[in-house]
Amino acid sequence: MSTTETRLPTCYRHPDRETGLSCSECGRPICTECMTAAPVGLRCPDHAGTRRAPRVAGRQIVMPQTRLSGTDALVTKALIAINVAIYLVTAVQGSGLGAPGGPLWNKMILWGPYLHQGQWWRLISAAFLHASIVHIAFNMLALWWIGAPVEQYLGRARFIGLYLVAGLAGSAGALVASPLQPVVGASGAIFGILGAMLILEWQATGRLGGNAMTLIVINLVIGFAYNGAGGNISIGGHVGGLIGGILATLAFARWGKGHAAYGRLGAAGLAGLVFVAVASVAVAYWRVRGLAA
Repeated sequence: MSTTETRLPTCYRHPDRETGLSCSECGRPICTECMTAAPVGLRCPDHAGTRRAPRVAGRQIVMPQTRLSGTDALVTKALIAINVAIYLVTAVQGSGLGAPGGPLWNKMILWGPYLHQGQWWRLISAAFLHASIVHIAFNMLALWWIGAPVEQYLGRARFIGLYLVAGLAGSAGALVASPLQPVVGASGAIFGILGAMLILEWQATGRLGGNAMTLIVINLVIGFAYNGAGGNISIGGHVGGLIGGILATLAFARWGKGHAAYGRLGAAGLAGLVFVAVASVAVAYWRVRGLAA
């Protein structure tokens, strides 16, 4: 692959600045100096304020409005395909689409005593398992809905790093909350993407209490309410993934010295990903010490 294929596009007004942002109206790449934050997405100086914001459930959602072509959001599509493929395998090995199980399920599920035995791959493998057809349907819908635009903002390399370390952080959070409760699902990684949206929105608008925060609060409230009614959502996994996603995206932005949505994955971004991953494993190790199957 040539160098030009791996570089991000440059701002159409500042050719020396790489960027993952684009105008919601015309699709031209823009840097943070040229962008204008609109109710939904970003605008270049030529199209500021010219597009209506789509509405979802009565609330405006900050997302880029460029159409997705066959090569856009490639990582998001691949992650969805992997999750679905694993679910189908566990459905065949288990008791059907409504009750997955079998050898692959048993090998990938997250449970504290298994980690105590040295099976550390479960910290990430559990993020690709789902307990029911409804579980995977909701998670994959959420992954496409928020993952595709965040991937377009961050670029493929940073997005896959964000997803994986948020998945690790989500598993660590689940173990902190309840190390003896088996956990599966991509929710921790998805909350990490919501954390990335929170930082991107903050850098674009200067506000933390916007649409991303609203989505985070609503989903956490739903989780608490569901558990209060007898459900078994891992709130610790959601919070852990959220924290991991926020930290990773702040690292992409060089802790406030740059903008998370453009530029290549530099030393600070890579160090941030490594930090979140190592911290997640360390927290998991601390939580499962002394457990036995």
